[in-house]
Amino acid sequence: MVNITGRVWEIARSSPEQVALRSPREVTYGQLRTANRRVAGAIEASGRRPHGRVLLIAPSVPEFPEVYYGLHAAGCTVVTMNTMSTAHEIGYVLDDSGADLVIVWREHAQAASNAARERDVEVWVLSENAELAGAPAVPGEVTEAFDHDPEDTVVILYTSGTTGRPKGAELTAANLVDTADSFRPVLNLTREDRLGTALPLFHVFGQAACMNTFLAQGASLSLVHPFDPDALLRLMRDERLTALAGVPTMWNAMLHAPTELAPGDVASMRVALSGGASLPAEVIERFADRFGCAILEGYGLTESTGAATFNDINREQRAGTVGPALPGTSLQVRRPDGTLADEGEVGEVFLSGPTVMKGYWNNPEATAAALDDGWLRTGDLGSLDADGYLRIVDRSKDLIIRGGYNVYPREVEEVLYRHPDIVEVAVVGVPDDYYGEEVAAVVVGSPGSALDGEQITRWAKDYLSSYKVPRVFSFVDQLPKGATGKILKRSIDREALVAGRE
Repeated sequence: MVNITGRVWEIARSSPEQVALRSPREVTYGQLRTANRRVAGAIEASGRRPHGRVLLIAPSVPEFPEVYYGLHAAGCTVVTMNTMSTAHEIGYVLDDSGADLVIVWREHAQAASNAARERDVEVWVLSENAELAGAPAVPGEVTEAFDHDPEDTVVILYTSGTTGRPKGAELTAANLVDTADSFRPVLNLTREDRLGTALPLFHVFGQAACMNTFLAQGASLSLVHPFDPDALLRLMRDERLTALAGVPTMWNAMLHAPTELAPGDVASMRVALSGGASLPAEVIERFADRFGCAILEGYGLTESTGAATFNDINREQRAGTVGPALPGTSLQVRRPDGTLADEGEVGEVFLSGPTVMKGYWNNPEATAAALDDGWLRTGDLGSLDADGYLRIVDRSKDLIIRGGYNVYPREVEEVLYRHPDIVEVAVVGVPDDYYGEEVAAVVVGSPGSALDGEQITRWAKDYLSSYKVPRVFSFVDQLPKGATGKILKRSIDREALVAGRE
């Protein structure tokens, strides 16, 4: 059998009283399987067959895994979407995926219902304890998870992209299981581990790299929704977490949250997992000093099931890198002409291995552009050291070329994060008549600080070559972020930056 639900149910059979979900509602593995079977039975009673697409729109609440694994048990292809999606966005995914059922958390039902009504698509409204309004009153009886072929498409995740319409990355039954298995040895996971997170479970990081990985090993999951740095800090202490998963903006918010927690209060914590975006070294150092726990960076894409590299807990941790390849994954860094880059040379990162997607749903042209004989073209710029540790420099599309010199925004951001009055920063390129592009910084300052561009420029010149120093500044209360907390540079108004300069 190849089914991620089958892996979770193995724990339920051997240890039904083992806790799967600790908070905000405790659910044992036995209870989780019961809820999954009820959902799978409702799918069967509705007349749906395996491989049909079902759209799931729900936040990070216990009901998400109760429904998610139930859909997988029934053999459905699960399409998960951001809870902030509009009716227009939901409609696009319904049209493209061909889903004939929407399961939506009650607070987000209106947009989904509007989109579904226009297409005569059935809607079941999800509420507490995995109650499904609109589902058959007498569900069928599902005792075993559907036995998938390893290459069956079981999840479709739509990538936001910066150009064109979203594309649906097809993740296979084997992708989900192999991702969970690849993280186990590099994290030394056991059934005693307790993971806490505020990551959205509809996103690949929270869903595949975290939820599936920990629950497939018999560990437990504690959820915080919505993200609140104080709540997550308290959770570390109260639930005696051993692991925490987040993105850079979450770690940064936790560092700036007023708390009396000392390292001794969270002594159970052994690892923090970071992904979704590059993490400034300054944040890693400050987190370790404050909470006595190392943040280990990894790297993955939706198209690689959220898995590619990780700073293996059993190996040397190298700050500034995202670690070596996960077990079974191969890495290459290529020059623009397709030849392999030398050690330390920056080029485009390519991935190959068991977590790489099958392709893009109903989009052979995009699939051909992304996959080269099994190698996934990431669009990220990076370099490999002598031991295979990967350093991500930037997205190729984010590269700034100022007067013929390459400026990598991440490098500039790393320096600016050292400034004591900078809480968050995003560096982007803006058009410039003389240099072609100029380096611009959008800054969130600490409360009460009196930052100005000239001051930052003078300060940065001690750490950066002159051509890398930002000359254009904007000071804001907050940066635009996606559902995972990742800073959305594409949402920064470059024209406003240029106009403000003038």
